[in-house]
Amino acid sequence: MNWNWLEDLISGVNNYSTVFGRVWLSVVFIFRVMVFVVAAQRVWGEESKDFECNTKQPGCTNVCYDHFFPISHIRLWALQLIFVTCPSLMVVAHVKYREMKDLKYTTTHEGKHVYARPGKKRGGLWWTYLVSLILKASFDAGFLYILYHIYEGFDLPRLLKCSMDPCPNIVDCYVSRPTEKKIFTLFMVVSSAVCILMCICEMFYFICKKVKKQIKRKIDADRQASAETHELKPLSAAFPRHKSRSSLRVDPTVSNHTLEIVTRGYLKKLWQQSDT
Repeated sequence: MNWNWLEDLISGVNNYSTVFGRVWLSVVFIFRVMVFVVAAQRVWGEESKDFECNTKQPGCTNVCYDHFFPISHIRLWALQLIFVTCPSLMVVAHVKYREMKDLKYTTTHEGKHVYARPGKKRGGLWWTYLVSLILKASFDAGFLYILYHIYEGFDLPRLLKCSMDPCPNIVDCYVSRPTEKKIFTLFMVVSSAVCILMCICEMFYFICKKVKKQIKRKIDADRQASAETHELKPLSAAFPRHKSRSSLRVDPTVSNHTLEIVTRGYLKKLWQQSDT
């Protein structure tokens, strides 16, 4: 199976991922895809041919193999890798849609842009990225549960007891290279668990970063509104037009009699000027 398309996809998604997203991509590509392609496929190979039972009854070996291994580990992991990496296509497709929309807008509006950076996770792209994280973690957890439920754990026994028809009685069946297969099974399970942990950490980081931005934006808006309120105060409050009587300063050393004389002289002068 050719996995070059998956490598191209992972390389494209890496441009729009966070730190945790890049760690997730590294774990998927190095510890899962590479191990799956290079080693796991060779270990399992044609597993049904290596499955042996101590009976010559026609069809007994095939029936027992189908009962204990309804789906091969290697094919289950192939489906898991396909399902886990598909949500990343949502992010890539959304970014491509933004780029095409921005290109059309630029050609019709004389160089203006709809998105300054189409790959920046804002608006709908933020939700698309968050949904992709939820789907990736859910798919990994779902396939781990399927593997555990089908094989009743992650262990691979050396000897299996089978009493399915058309076996004449309870027969012993033997799995080829059980220890090696068990090691690879545990390795793939642990790597899947690490990927789930990375997705959960990225979701918390992603949401906390968004909440922090919203709080900072609200604080900045409140500060700006408070500054505008102080700047738009009436000038009369800062510079009153009339002073109250209580604010007039009177020299306490001047007596009432002196003030009365000065006032009469001033009024007399004004009267003389009006007569002339």
